[in-house]
Amino acid sequence: MQEDRRLAVLRAIVEDYVATEEPVGSKALVERHGLNVSPATIRNDMAALEDEGYLTQPHTSAGRVPTDKGYRLFVDRLTTVRPMSTAERRAISALLDGAVDLDDVINRSVRLLAQLTRQVAVVQYPVLSRSTVRHVEIVAMTPTRLLTVLILSTGRVEQRLVELVEEIGDEGLTRLRSRINLAATGETIGEAITALGDLADAAEPADPATTAVVAALVEAMSDHRSDERIVVGGTANLARFGDSFDTAIRPLLEALEEQVILLKLLGEANSGGALTVRIGAEGPFQELAATSVVATGYGPGDGLASLGVVGPTRMDYPNTMAAVRAVARYVSRILDES
Repeated sequence: MQEDRRLAVLRAIVEDYVATEEPVGSKALVERHGLNVSPATIRNDMAALEDEGYLTQPHTSAGRVPTDKGYRLFVDRLTTVRPMSTAERRAISALLDGAVDLDDVINRSVRLLAQLTRQVAVVQYPVLSRSTVRHVEIVAMTPTRLLTVLILSTGRVEQRLVELVEEIGDEGLTRLRSRINLAATGETIGEAITALGDLADAAEPADPATTAVVAALVEAMSDHRSDERIVVGGTANLARFGDSFDTAIRPLLEALEEQVILLKLLGEANSGGALTVRIGAEGPFQELAATSVVATGYGPGDGLASLGVVGPTRMDYPNTMAAVRAVARYVSRILDES
């Protein structure tokens, strides 16, 4: 019972400190949270939590504030991520469902995450190597010029023009399209490249169209320009955290300009679909020890890429975790249906 009460005290202190940015005292806890014990008991609990490293007292006679260890216990004891409200779900759906292509999905997701959490939102473009081939279309522009259209599970579309040395008729084009899709559709990028290579190797010398189309598709599948693209939004939200976060803003702003650092901040969030929460010094960069990162994977199997938010350790973890999870699920659904 004593442990449960101390957890309740810690939870109340975290909630109040996130809301007010002021150290929290025992009297305020009793008045605001109905803990049904005396201020003296609360003070004893706060002292015990401080001794265990979950709270700290910034000034003598001041109230307490959570430490990184306190935030970690608070997050770990959140038994479930709270569901988004009906209004929040409707707002997510309204914004994301109107996206017209992958770039639009990514940009809308960044804006939405920044608005919902009032933090800095970070979204990684889908990693090409984790994609699968959804469909390949081959269209005759002229008898000796083809347009290949590669459609991936990420919603990414790659187009290449192929010049032929000989004309190809409708029947030959139909057969070529069928063989290409039979080899590549549903396969990962690596598997599709191998299968298409085998198809080209088996082609007759009198069938240069297969070799040319396969070469164009393999080149498109090997284009990794977007694999480490990161989109950031909501940096203006950092201004609302005031003096307590001033010393951390400069290194965070510098980090937001470096793609490699952002990828490390997102970490291994794109595996398994679980939310990851890195608090303070748990992150990979000591100069960002005043920040926390909440991230998860998205896409089929939650393994295409990561998205999340970065902000001060004094963040609204329940709301942030709910928003990150909800946006990731909506983006995954949109990519799956596109």
